[in-house]
Amino acid sequence: MDARLSLVTLGVADLDRAVRFYEDVLELPRLASPPTIAFFELGKIWLSLYSRELLAADAGLPSEGSGFPGFTLAHNVGSEGEVDRLLEHVTSRGGRIVKPAQCADWGGYSGYFADPDGFLWEVAWNPNFPHT
Repeated sequence: MDARLSLVTLGVADLDRAVRFYEDVLELPRLASPPTIAFFELGKIWLSLYSRELLAADAGLPSEGSGFPGFTLAHNVGSEGEVDRLLEHVTSRGGRIVKPAQCADWGGYSGYFADPDGFLWEVAWNPNFPHT
């Protein structure tokens, strides 16, 4: 098997609201998509937004549940200032800061925000991460 991740699908409560956030706030490039799902291209990985109920049904699982989902998404940037600017932008447009940006014990600088469905994104500057 090739070592790769091709698609991340987030089960969202309100597809229209989620699309607006990812398209307008994070400014991700949206691809042509059927009306029940939205695809965004992130380099060689796609992000898709899909109804939480339909995604759970597709996996054969109940859609109930809350709290920490057991994963986070991350966006690495080129400087500490970019971390601060992106977190400010996100909060001014409907995102919620979960952890303010601060120096990290691994040598970088990062903070976390939650999208309107509560999915956690880390915004980080890592001086050792090669892909920013």
